[in-house]
Amino acid sequence: MKVIEHLNTNKGKTLFSFELIPPLKGESIQSIFDAMNPLMEFNPPFVDVTYHREEYVYKIREGGLLERKVTRKRPGTVGICAAIMNRYQVDAVPHIICGGFSKEETENALIDLSFLGIENVLALRGDAVKSEGSFIPEKDGHNYAVDLIGQIVDMNKGDYIDDDLPHPIPTNFCIGVAGYPEKHFEAPNLNSDMNALKAKVDAGAEYIVTQMFFDNAKYFEFVEKCREFGINVPIIPGLKPFTTKKQLSVLPRIFHIDIPDDLVTAVSACKDNKAVVEVGIEWAVQQSKELMKKDVPCLHYYTMGRSRATEKIAAQLF
Repeated sequence: MKVIEHLNTNKGKTLFSFELIPPLKGESIQSIFDAMNPLMEFNPPFVDVTYHREEYVYKIREGGLLERKVTRKRPGTVGICAAIMNRYQVDAVPHIICGGFSKEETENALIDLSFLGIENVLALRGDAVKSEGSFIPEKDGHNYAVDLIGQIVDMNKGDYIDDDLPHPIPTNFCIGVAGYPEKHFEAPNLNSDMNALKAKVDAGAEYIVTQMFFDNAKYFEFVEKCREFGINVPIIPGLKPFTTKKQLSVLPRIFHIDIPDDLVTAVSACKDNKAVVEVGIEWAVQQSKELMKKDVPCLHYYTMGRSRATEKIAAQLF
């Protein structure tokens, strides 16, 4: 079932969903099941699985020479999605990114997903390679998410790169995209970011999932701004509970978000990370309750591969 169908079928009810990170290469999928098992009692209609692009690692060879190798440290998104759907009978939403993919590789990945009966994708540009200062697309790849969306929409119409196919079968993907309540860090201003988001929706995106935020006012202002720009698709708020003191500096640096003063004060006063977890849970519960009162379509939690805090939050809400 498509995400947009879940949202439309349950209008007036706030759904629960979450995002998972594939385990590191060489580790077992059991870590995914261990993270999911405590959360399934809250009946998530869909679960997101992230995709991680290639990274460059350097190995010292004889003579002290450095050899650069390309590796994917967290492979397995497609397989994990198939396993989740088979084991839990829940819809999986794989992330599809521009970085590291040519258009043909993107097409092949989408064909694999379609063969598995997966009807949902979250289309993202993705981050730059860690060793590069800015995003560089793959040769014959997509530079922006809006271009990736265009390719997915074309495949939904039966238009493949190879135009000599005798009987091309249209795919059937529901496309989600990311939104940034505090502006994408590369956008020169909020209006230009809104124009880019509207272009993605006009190209075929059917819903938006936001970057994490800790101040609900940011989300409400974002939704209002979207509506002013003619963006009328459902907007799902993304939430993450604080779990460590270190996140006070890590989250703003990586995700380019602000942390409210009250939350900074509360986390800073904690003697250890166990206390931080309790503060994070309580903050997220209050955030969630306020959002539910405003009839948001779904609450989407970034678990980062750890589900205990999200489980405690969901137990007070659903």
